Amino acid sequence: MNPSPIILASTSVYRRMLLTRLGLTFDCVRPDCAEDPLPDENPHNLVARLSEAKARSVAVHHPGAIVIGSDQVAVLDHQVMGKPLTIENAVAQLRQASGRQVVFYTGVCCLGGLDDCQVDVVLTWVHFRTLNVDTIDRYVARDLPLDCAGSFKSEGLGITLFEKMGGDDPTALMGLPLMRLCRMLEQAGVTIY
Repeated sequence: MNPSPIILASTSVYRRMLLTRLGLTFDCVRPDCAEDPLPDENPHNLVARLSEAKARSVAVHHPGAIVIGSDQVAVLDHQVMGKPLTIENAVAQLRQASGRQVVFYTGVCCLGGLDDCQVDVVLTWVHFRTLNVDTIDRYVARDLPLDCAGSFKSEGLGITLFEKMGGDDPTALMGLPLMRLCRMLEQAGVTIY
């Protein structure tokens, strides 16, 4: 039995599916915070700040809960690639990434009360195969990765676009670094199993 209710400060179906893997009972609540980068804010600081801001925006309405926030950006040539939102943007992002390496910064925050805050950032890199236009078009039509940073779903057919990848936590690429989060939850008094 865990001491406090657990809330995922997200409406992301991907993050919800990942957190479900831990076998915990939790609720999802939409965070209410601006997600615009600050002037000259680097990707690491951006995802750390937004992860905490999302968690805090929910925690103020749920005192006593353990609140988890997360944010992710993809970076190519020092430029942040946002969620594509349209098929045209997804195709353009994948054309740009073809044959190149993209780095993903995934922030995670665990609030065990407003004063007990743990924040971390996990990096993952993906080297894309050289992709032809037909492959990109077919992939985007099939997986519709319009709500995914980098325009792919690694848990789906997106994995077929990669030549290689690396990082400390494979779940970070999907949007919530579970290995890092497990340690945070344990420090907040949550028993995982």
